[in-house]
Order: sequence, then structure tokens, then C-alpha cells
Amino acid sequence: MENNKRKYNLWSKKLMLVITLGTTALLSSCQKDLLDTVPKTQVLTNNMWLTENLTDQGVNGVYQALRLGQTLYVYDSYVTLQGRDNSTLMNATATSSSGIFSSTWQSLYEGVHRSNNAIYGITNVSPVGAEKKARLLAEVKFLRAFYYYRLNQLYKGVPIYTEPIEWNKVDKQRSSEQEVWSLVIKDLTDCINEPQLPGRYERGNSNFGKISKSAAYALRGKVYMYTQEWAKAIADFEQVKNLGHTLFNSYSDLFKGSNEQSPEIIFSIQNIALAGYGSDYQFRFGSRSAFGSNWNTYLVHPDAVDRYQRKDGAKFNWDDYIPGYNSMAPKKREVFFLRNNLTATEITNMEKKGLDMSLYLPTGNEQRILKAYTDRDPRLASNVILPYSTFIGANGATDQTFTSRWPYRQEFGGVFDLRTDIVPNFYYYPRKFVYEGANPGIPNREAGAYDYIVIRYADILLLWAEALNESKKPGDAVLKVNEVRKRAGVGELALGLGEQDLRKEIREERRRELMCEGVIYFDELRWKTLKETSFYTGNGIKEVWGGVISGYDWRGDQLYTWPIPQIEREQNTGLTQNSGWDD
Repeated sequence: MENNKRKYNLWSKKLMLVITLGTTALLSSCQKDLLDTVPKTQVLTNNMWLTENLTDQGVNGVYQALRLGQTLYVYDSYVTLQGRDNSTLMNATATSSSGIFSSTWQSLYEGVHRSNNAIYGITNVSPVGAEKKARLLAEVKFLRAFYYYRLNQLYKGVPIYTEPIEWNKVDKQRSSEQEVWSLVIKDLTDCINEPQLPGRYERGNSNFGKISKSAAYALRGKVYMYTQEWAKAIADFEQVKNLGHTLFNSYSDLFKGSNEQSPEIIFSIQNIALAGYGSDYQFRFGSRSAFGSNWNTYLVHPDAVDRYQRKDGAKFNWDDYIPGYNSMAPKKREVFFLRNNLTATEITNMEKKGLDMSLYLPTGNEQRILKAYTDRDPRLASNVILPYSTFIGANGATDQTFTSRWPYRQEFGGVFDLRTDIVPNFYYYPRKFVYEGANPGIPNREAGAYDYIVIRYADILLLWAEALNESKKPGDAVLKVNEVRKRAGVGELALGLGEQDLRKEIREERRRELMCEGVIYFDELRWKTLKETSFYTGNGIKEVWGGVISGYDWRGDQLYTWPIPQIEREQNTGLTQNSGWDD
């Protein structure tokens, strides 16, 4: 197993080195940034595919484009997570000139154009044998499909390029959303029909991480969810199961590096613990108490925490634990989160903030609040560092146990508080994907080996349930949801739910199961539910008790579709703008 992992890591490193081997010449030739929408691809088309080795590197470059601007957890900051600071999408200052829209467009089209180069080069230049050529073409077609899939999710109708082009020939008008879906479906169907593409790669296979038929079925099924072709989606999800994908037995352990090749993983972006080639989960999710002295760029929104039910499947309600909690002004609830044995000075400070300290229990405050977290869906504690829970972090080169307490004290009586970059405020912090201990086996905070999971089987099961429910088969849908809930260790849904109630349950289950994985934002766009889940009156960046630090501002329904970047419209004057984004 270790030898296979070493071989896999070597392959993964080769996958990323194409930036220097392939695009360095391209960049020096055109003097443009790597993320330009259309690179001078003629260099790659003519020279990149002349040998088998260059062909392999060229295909690896198409994979490498997955890493350009596609850090998935960023999308969660608009839904289940929250940024430390408000983004332009959340505070109504976004325009078609905002960098997030242009950088995402450019990085995805970089993937498209690398794909088109590869398809041309493999077909017309490369000397590799017929069987390998067929497999490589299928992999690249999947990747092109994925880049267009993401473009269509966000911008809904984009220009279609399927052949190599010169850098100054970006002149196509937008195709319709349905036309883009048709292209994606065609590419994925070609993958599925290619005999040389394996069904899936087993754990330990040195090719694990490359595209397989199961990934193509899964992605095509996701596209059918957009086109609302429920029967086709169900059929594709059935094929994913038939190819051997199952739920891993432990939810929390699934996200550790030792299990990143489990049968639950369908498609993931590969990372290794090497500077320049790893994930930055630790940097963005970790705290100052974690290895690497991290920034807490992303926090967990209280609404996401409150969605987790009780372990028996009953709905969580704060009033069941602290009577009157829900009717209190959010800032007044801080009193319930205070640590035991506050000093006189601390009590005075809390009174100055307007807290009713008669509600404070000097020797039982922590125990009272803990009851609201202990009998909950186990995924909550796996995903989130909760108040008064512990985290094994780093104290220099030594493991140290920290506890999340409020108000923060660095150390008291030999007990260390979780230290963050924002200790004046008290938030929920991510636990999922964060490394524990002082020596987690990674060189630095931006070189984690945890892969970026793009599609896994639980995601597919819940989409399958959604498609079944929309097909008027609620009983079958409940069974799919319960597969996920049973693995999580939470009470199962009862049969007999109506279509509307079950639709809500499935959506909530996805929000709980897939937190921090960059999936839910795209669901909210597809469902058109952002206004009710993120932009309701009074929402914003919040401390654990619901006090708003910075409010969200709904700009309008155009937030369900990203604008065509202004810089692209200046470059290609034939591009029309999406409704509501005329700046």
C-alpha cells in the first residue's frame, strides 16, 4: 500500500509539473498571465504532443487546471460557512467588474482551452498507441465537460469552444444554457462509451485520481438534475452504485488522508504533502492553535450548526435547553456562552455590554450550554469545533489540547484556550479537514495531503433521493436518505412524508452532510433558495449566539446567476450580459 501511495504521489507531482514544462514557453511567448481566458495555445498544439512523455505531461496539464481558482470551500462561505469579512457577493457591492467573476471565468476557460489542445494533440500529433490514446481522450473529455459544467452552473450560457484557437480569437457569442448542457452530456457520454476507460480505480491503484466511468456517470447524473430529467439522473446514479461505490463506514474518518481512496470517493482533486502541491485547508480552516499558525479565514455560520438535529432525528430547538432563548435579542444570549468562574472584572465588562448577569451560572454555565451540543447528530462535532469542546493542536513542537472558551484567556490553571486570529469575538470554527497535533506530517500550512473532494457517493445518494422524490417515488427517496443518516448515526426518516416535506428534508440533509465541501452553494443556486437561507432579514456574519458582526444585503434575484465579467465583454463585444448585472 505504501509503495502504491509513493507511486501515486509521483504521478500526482508529474501532473502538476506541466505548468513549468508546458505553459512556461507559452507564457514567455505571449507575455500574458497564466489565467488569461485564452492562452497562446499554438505552442502547445504544435510541440506538446510529439512523444508519449510529452503527451502524458500535456494531459496532466489539463488535470492541473482543476487547481486554478477552484478552491471549493470558498463557495461555502456564501452558505454554510462565513468569511471573517464580508465578500462583495454578500454585501451587495458586487459588479460585473468584481474580480471573483473574472478570475473564475478565466481559470475555467484555461481548463477548457487546455482540454481542446489535448484533444487535438492526442488525436492528430501524439504517437501513443490506440488503446492509451482512447483512454486519454476520454479523460480529457470528462475534464472539458467539468469545466463547462462549472461555467454553466455559474454563468448559465457561455461561449462554446471545442477546438484550439489563437489567443486573440475570442469572438464567439454565448450559447444557451441548454446548448452547454448538451455539450457536457455528449462529452460525458463519450467517456462512458469508451471501452478503455475503467469503471473505477480501486484503493491502492497507482492511477487512483484519474477519471473513470463512475465519475462520468456521476457528473452526467448531476447535469440531468439541472435539466430535470429525473429518470436519466436516477439511471446514472444507479450505474455509480453498480460500479462499486459505497459509503465509507465512518463519517469523520472519511476526511482523513488514509481514507481518501475509499469506495465513497468518486472524483477528487489530488494533493500531496509537498510545498506547492498540497491543499491549503489548514491555512484557511485552522486556528492559531493548529499546526502552522493559521488565519481562520473561514468560520462556521450559526445557522449551519442549528440545522443539525438531535441524535434521535428530532429537530433541534434552543428553547428545549435554555427556555426563552429564541425570543431573546441575539446579543443578549451571550450570557449563556460565558465560561465558569468569571473574574469580577470580567463580570463588570459583561454588564457594561448589557448582559443580564442574573442569568449567569458561575459554576454551571459551561455545563448548561454543553447540553445543547452533546445529544446531537454526530456529524456536527466532526465538522465543527463547538464551544467548550477540545482540539488537539500545536504548542511549538508539542501536541497541546485546547478548549474553545469565552471570553478568551490564553492559559488559566494549566488549561489552554483555543487561540484564533479574532479572539475579540466568539465563533464556531471548522474541524473538518483540519490537521491535529504539532507534527501532522505536512511541511507547512499550505501543503496538506488531504484531497479536495469534488464528488462522493453520499452526494450522489442524496441527489438520487431528490430525483426519486421529484419522480413521485417518496418511499424510495426516503430509503436513500436513510442510508446517509444511518452511517452518520442519526435517527432515520419515517416513511410517509409528502413530496414537499421530503424535498425540504433532502435539502437540509445535503446541507448537513456536505458542509465545507463546496457543494451546497451550487445547490442553493439550482434550487433558487439563497434568499431564504442566506439573505433573510437580519442575517450576516454572526457570533455563536447570533449577534451580527456584519450584515448581508440581498441585491436581487440576479445573484442566482453570475454576471459575464466586464473584462470579457470588452475583449469580446458580442457577449451579452445576464439580467440585472448592467453596471
